[in-house]
Amino acid sequence: MERKLNMVVLAIFATVALLQSSVTSTTYEVGDSLGWTIPGGNSAAYSTWAANKNFTVGDVLGFSFTTGAHDVTQVTKEAYDACNGTNPISMTTTGPANITLETAGEHHFICTFSGHCNAGQKLSINVTVASSPAPQPSSPSPAASTPVPSPAFAPEPSSTTPSPTSSPSPAPSRAPVSYTVGDSAGWNILVGGASAYAAWASDKTFAVGDVLVFNFINGSHDVAELTKENYESCNTNTTISHTTNPPVRINLTTAGEHFFACTFPGHCVAGQKLAINVTGESTATPPSTGGAPSPSGTTTPSSPSPTNVASPPENSGAGSLGVAGLSATFLSIALALWY
Repeated sequence: MERKLNMVVLAIFATVALLQSSVTSTTYEVGDSLGWTIPGGNSAAYSTWAANKNFTVGDVLGFSFTTGAHDVTQVTKEAYDACNGTNPISMTTTGPANITLETAGEHHFICTFSGHCNAGQKLSINVTVASSPAPQPSSPSPAASTPVPSPAFAPEPSSTTPSPTSSPSPAPSRAPVSYTVGDSAGWNILVGGASAYAAWASDKTFAVGDVLVFNFINGSHDVAELTKENYESCNTNTTISHTTNPPVRINLTTAGEHFFACTFPGHCVAGQKLAINVTGESTATPPSTGGAPSPSGTTTPSSPSPTNVASPPENSGAGSLGVAGLSATFLSIALALWY
């Protein structure tokens, strides 16, 4: 019986030790919503993404990209600095790709497609060894406390001075807005295809006078405005307008539907396309911020501070109970001596 008890105790200690030493791994989506792609006009996008993260052995890097458009290649630091993918440590060509960080130290990843690494599609991180979580101190038991009576507040006096009413100011006219297409992702092939740009435009109201800004690497993309039929079929042979030098600024001068796409082979089909609806709302510069003068003779009443706060009497509550208990003790001793 004693031997079985010892075995049970040892098993419990072993289980506790394993639980304390285990560390939950974390999966990081590289670039978050940007995914693994050429980061538009921000070549430092991936170093900025990794700057506030703590990578440890066992964590997983998730690279989201379109198969055939990018790859994930792990290289040495020298090859990373030179954007040289000829002698890789490992290479994954099918997206999305999950890479487990199995060793501590520096890890370097690039895309080996022509020009992609030099345009900023590269990631360098430092991986550390995970430490066991420190035991948490047990919470002290709450000490018994004597309830303190809450102070009673006297009712506030009613104010006879009516609150001043201000006249509503007219709403300012809407000013022209410049929209950066895709925000930080820029004009690119994004994870999710055409739905990514549809989601970007879904919460925006485009009006005549607004401006669309397309950020991309020169020579990697372009911007063409198409008819609806050509947009839907990704036929970029005939365009309404075509611009190749970034950043491209397109003024929305007419109301109605507008359709844009990249004419590079396969880019429109992969989702690099944007459809928006422009309203005929007139735009104007908002008025100056100078406010209208306050009506004369109007004063704002100050809020009355609470008065006559009742504080508990000095000889009430716990003090009275203590005196009563002491009297009862003396009475018990007296009765015991008596009998």
